[in-house]
Amino acid sequence: MPEDGPLVRQDLLSRIREVENVFVRMPDGRRLAARMWLPADADENPVPAILELIPYRKRDFMRARDERMHRYFAGHGYAAVRVDVHGSGDSDGVLRDEYSAQELDDAVSVIEWIASQSWCTGKVGMMGISWGGFNTLQVAAKAPPALGAVITLCASDDRYADDAHYMGGCLLNENLQWGAVLMTYNALPPDPEIVGDRWREMWLERLDEAVAFPALWMQHPWRDELWKHGSVCEEYSAIRCPVYAVGGWADGYSSAVARLLAGLPGIRKGLVGPWAHTFPHNGYPGPSIGFLQEAIRWWDQFLRGKDTGILDEPIYRVWMQESVPPAPQYEERPGRWVAEAEWPSPRIHWRQWFLNAEGLTDVPEAPTDLSICSPQLTGVVSGEWCAFGSEGEMPLDQRPDDGRSLAFDGPPLEERLEILGAVGVELSLSSDSEVALVAVRLNDVAPDGTSTRVTYGLLNLTHRDSHERPEPLSPGAPYRIRLELNDVAHAFPPGHRVRLAISTSYWPIAWPAPTAATLTLKTGQSSIRLPTRPPDPADDDLPAFEPPEVAPAIEHHPLRALPLKRVVERDLTTNEMIYTLSSDAGEFGGHSRARLEELGLELGYTLTKRHWIAAEDPLSAKSELVQRASMSRGDWSVRVETTVRLTSERHHLRFRAELAAFENERNVRTRSWDEEIPRKLF
Repeated sequence: MPEDGPLVRQDLLSRIREVENVFVRMPDGRRLAARMWLPADADENPVPAILELIPYRKRDFMRARDERMHRYFAGHGYAAVRVDVHGSGDSDGVLRDEYSAQELDDAVSVIEWIASQSWCTGKVGMMGISWGGFNTLQVAAKAPPALGAVITLCASDDRYADDAHYMGGCLLNENLQWGAVLMTYNALPPDPEIVGDRWREMWLERLDEAVAFPALWMQHPWRDELWKHGSVCEEYSAIRCPVYAVGGWADGYSSAVARLLAGLPGIRKGLVGPWAHTFPHNGYPGPSIGFLQEAIRWWDQFLRGKDTGILDEPIYRVWMQESVPPAPQYEERPGRWVAEAEWPSPRIHWRQWFLNAEGLTDVPEAPTDLSICSPQLTGVVSGEWCAFGSEGEMPLDQRPDDGRSLAFDGPPLEERLEILGAVGVELSLSSDSEVALVAVRLNDVAPDGTSTRVTYGLLNLTHRDSHERPEPLSPGAPYRIRLELNDVAHAFPPGHRVRLAISTSYWPIAWPAPTAATLTLKTGQSSIRLPTRPPDPADDDLPAFEPPEVAPAIEHHPLRALPLKRVVERDLTTNEMIYTLSSDAGEFGGHSRARLEELGLELGYTLTKRHWIAAEDPLSAKSELVQRASMSRGDWSVRVETTVRLTSERHHLRFRAELAAFENERNVRTRSWDEEIPRKLF
């Protein structure tokens, strides 16, 4: 990959025409705003179409990202249609939750509209990353007749067990962060140049009916109907069109691809690289690949009926990561592409190791009791729940957390050990509290002692039998606990050790249990199962991916830069830890303010988040996010400021939020929330 990124295909611009905005009318009269890129001759020679439907503002904040991809598709003979979800961007209405029934019905209506256009052959594909990856799967389950194939990236089939809200029944801090970001973006107005004089009316409606998303999701800590809706794992058989599922090992959704391959009944294909939560043509950590060319192969196969050879290749292709020293970020992860012809693969065999008092061994020894009550600071080197390709996101040397955990080491490996899949863990334990969590990490320990996290998993022990009907623990009672760690592909070199580390807290990834529980583990009766992958000579014959390419995007000029900072402070008087991240985190090439010359529009975005906790007090946990987003053009200027906070008490969490909106520095709305969230066994 060139140092300055993917190859920019300037020649594609001459092949396409663009429609800045078109309103697609829904059956009930609402209008969804769409931007389109079409082959120049599509009116005379109709083409298949590709839909992306997300709430991330096609007009401005996501403009450059959209153009790089959708212009590319149009330049290769497809109509690309990018739509703002109901209640976002320039579309009508108010956004009230993720993946609402209305959103999915709207997607079906948009697909029908696209298929009926004179420039379309009637064949439509759908794709998206993150939100767009989720609703792509959900729309596929509704099986609109014109939908011929989909590509889903960095998404999940299970909205409860594997999303940004809960992990193993544990509340993720990402729930607060992601919900706060959605609150902020959703509070921005449509562009007056698109919707006209209605813009202020539409904006005030959004502000007056704004939803405190983190609180909404915290009101549903168990797997209920809110989460079952949109979880395609409830009925894989509903998806009948071909599915290409793509993910990254540094992403928060590293396990969904394997589950989709195992669960979907029809044509499916999986790809997992070393990447964070990003498109593989921007793949970070590298190596990036020519993902847009790969997507064209998929669309050509199923929307044009061409034999591209993509179905002759193995069903599951992954980046087998080599062992690396822990680091805040990696430009590239060393490794190689490997593949399996089917998944689950009969080639994977399970290696079981028992947790014994002296470490990991092949044979169980006489049981002994080992107890652990981890300091609440455990998790300080965990990195982000989901990496986005920014600096400082990756897990650091795990030794500080290992020292706060029960750690079981295997002997130095005599030969290379490669694993692919989900590590299984079975623990025989008891708790002195009715509510407790367990965090389990699999680490790669080098001969010099450095400890690199390979994968991890969490379980709220009240969810040991069911996410739908949790039950409190009986203090002192024995339990047999089973959990799976996140899927991974990793090679342990000879001389390294496999370490399993077990803790009772994992901050700031997960919200702590209400009391500092002590878990007592029964050694000799607890074990791990490693999905071991033997070498396959066929890996050497896998076709190479093309180098990454993109289409040109709008020019943006940085106006003000703010550096990304991640700081962990330790107050030695109070024994409190404070984690602070300050970020501009926008589509501005590393700048907090930028100007889109083509639109005469200036955009700004900043975010600061802080997590506090005292080492011995789980009720000291608190988190805060402060954001500021702005848009201006000439004498028109708007700004949204949000602050959200979460604090902890024994029987409830307290959520507070403030949202203020300004037009030309005049406050037009201020909203506030102060809600108690009952702690239902979490």
